[in-house]
Amino acid sequence: MRLFVSGNLNYSSWSIRALLVARHVGLDAREEIVPLDFPDTVDRLAALSPSRKVPLLLWDDESVWDSLAIIEWLAERFPGKVWPEDARARARARSISAEMHSGFPALRKACPMDIRSRHATLELTEALTADISRVDRIWSETREDFGAGGPFLFGDWSAADAVYAPVVTRFITYDLPRSDKAQAYMDAVMAHPLMVKLAEEAKAEPWWIHYGPDGRSSGFIPSEGS
Repeated sequence: MRLFVSGNLNYSSWSIRALLVARHVGLDAREEIVPLDFPDTVDRLAALSPSRKVPLLLWDDESVWDSLAIIEWLAERFPGKVWPEDARARARARSISAEMHSGFPALRKACPMDIRSRHATLELTEALTADISRVDRIWSETREDFGAGGPFLFGDWSAADAVYAPVVTRFITYDLPRSDKAQAYMDAVMAHPLMVKLAEEAKAEPWWIHYGPDGRSSGFIPSEGS
């Protein structure tokens, strides 16, 4: 293991999913930020990642990329610490995590992750409303079926919570509608020490990303007195 690479903590939902799991298991890895959408971003990633994307975990001579691949790699090396121990719960955890990994396009497009900011509630299109309702249902039903042992989806914190943590921040950033059960889960996620630390780091990052009709732009936040 040599290096753990992640994108901006404030904006890169895929990066923080793997990062949260790595921190949860106590992985002793050096974390390096590759700021997104700068002129040298592509070249820097090309020198590191076969996919030219983040997150990427370099472990001895192995390169492991994609958030779910990294999570499974860690699950093999830290048994019992990543997914729920019960087989039925573990199957549900992997299923809802894979659903998030491949789905919810309207939510992703309309609500880019921005942990430290607060934006006006968006127009709730039919597609966005369907995504929001499905996420709420996943949280509520999973908590009801498996969450008796604690405040998270499967009681104790697991990879499923790390996968949905960026979605929790989106619900807060854009003040998306949610049920009381979903709100209670969101409160628990944001109070977890991993998320408290991450929110502090996101707030302190010196970069901004703006989303406009011509795509994304980025830059540095002016320092005080500049």
